Amino acid sequence: MSEASANLYAHLRQAFPDDLNATAIETDSGQFYTWRDLERGTAMLANFLHSLDLPAGSRIAVQVEKSVEALMLYLATLRAGFVFLPLNTAYQSAEIAYFIGNAEPVVVVCSAQNFSWVSTLAFKAGTRWVFTLNEDRTGSLLERAAHASDQHVVAVKKPDDVAVIIYTSGTTGRSKGAMLTHDNMLSNALVLKDFWGWRGPDQGGDVLIHALPIFHVHGLFVAIHGALINGSKMIWLTRFDPKVVLLHLPRATVFMGVPTLYVRLLAEPGLTKEVTRHMRLFISGSAPLLLDTFKAWQDRTGHTILERYGMSETIMLTSNPYSGERRGGTVGVPLPGVSLRVVDGQGREVAPGEIGDIQVKGPNVFAGYWRMTEKTAEEFTVDGFFKTGDVGRVDTDAYVTIVGRSKDLIISGGYNVYPAELESFINDLPGVAESAVVGVPHADFGEVGVAVVVARPGVQLEPGNILTELKARVANYKVPKQCHVVADLPRNAMGKVQKNLLRSQFS
Repeated sequence: MSEASANLYAHLRQAFPDDLNATAIETDSGQFYTWRDLERGTAMLANFLHSLDLPAGSRIAVQVEKSVEALMLYLATLRAGFVFLPLNTAYQSAEIAYFIGNAEPVVVVCSAQNFSWVSTLAFKAGTRWVFTLNEDRTGSLLERAAHASDQHVVAVKKPDDVAVIIYTSGTTGRSKGAMLTHDNMLSNALVLKDFWGWRGPDQGGDVLIHALPIFHVHGLFVAIHGALINGSKMIWLTRFDPKVVLLHLPRATVFMGVPTLYVRLLAEPGLTKEVTRHMRLFISGSAPLLLDTFKAWQDRTGHTILERYGMSETIMLTSNPYSGERRGGTVGVPLPGVSLRVVDGQGREVAPGEIGDIQVKGPNVFAGYWRMTEKTAEEFTVDGFFKTGDVGRVDTDAYVTIVGRSKDLIISGGYNVYPAELESFINDLPGVAESAVVGVPHADFGEVGVAVVVARPGVQLEPGNILTELKARVANYKVPKQCHVVADLPRNAMGKVQKNLLRSQFS
């Protein structure tokens, strides 16, 4: 790849259709953005950023509500050659103070309603500029950029130049900033375009329903890059509403969601085979998809959800095939160009079907953690594989099953207990909607399991009965010592169960 072609935005721009007046994005508020709008808007924002005389490699930190203008700011940051730093809209002042202090952004963009406290934190940390951007197309950023030229030459970047810093969820210790390069993201987008069979205009064209947040790998990179690099229209939903999704399904072909979104759609009587008749592909990720949800979706719609697996540090790693068997309970096979192995505690590869630690290597694997050289070195093997921290197995057909996180492993009385195995048994019990198993300290065993269970609507569950059922199915050392029935499980913005909160609550 030549230096002149390495900027991710340049590749996305090349994929825009010839007719720039065609609709690129249609919003749920009735606004239409053409491809020309995206080109002009990102050029103006990029020129405005250049006018601030920012140092090379400057970080642009952004905590704003979802909007097409926020998307344009991301693309403008890429084309101007700076580093984009998206921040979850749920983060509060202590968290924002840490991210700003750690990343030292030169520019911070926030919602007007948060300007007072965000700007106080930012200026105290040495940030030079703080602008506002609101979901209703207002804010000081757009006011200032409105006077910039709409002609812009895309910045020259090398393949290994950092394009984005994504902070990990930080369930253990402080969040780490994963540095993703232009080539990390471009290589992954190109692989997924082929692997998921994105259809070009000559094949009828794909239309993506975008109902995810845009501060995360799933919504910002996998979904948006997928549509843009294919020149595909997006139906843009500011926030997920199952009834609104159903309204747009007949005009779309691709939908990406976390498992929670599929569960909420299944609760809608309007979800039928007829309403999904024109859909080509439903993709799920960011959290495990229960087999019950997988099967219920097949029954209701006639479609088989495609589940895949990725991380902030690697973007997408594996996927069930578009053409081929999509196996429920698995995350598919390694994507082209990705090497994946499962190893034991001594770093030796295990036999197919055996459980171990997942390690990966490929052009999509990140450049390291921001300003954490030692931590980065710890997370890579001597032969260059990244230690994902996930535990799983690979069968003889190369399908990968995630068993859990290594940090979630419970070592009880010297025996390894994998929470995902127990959760699968509990979830199969009558009346159980979902469950989570966590390890808590114990004086005799070092650690014991605690099962936290959510009942289906209208069902009364007895904790003792659940433990009795488990004793009949698994070895005694695996059976949790406690069981609690709760209304719901705590989740982060991407639908992942926050087991650290459960450990704290029940320890």
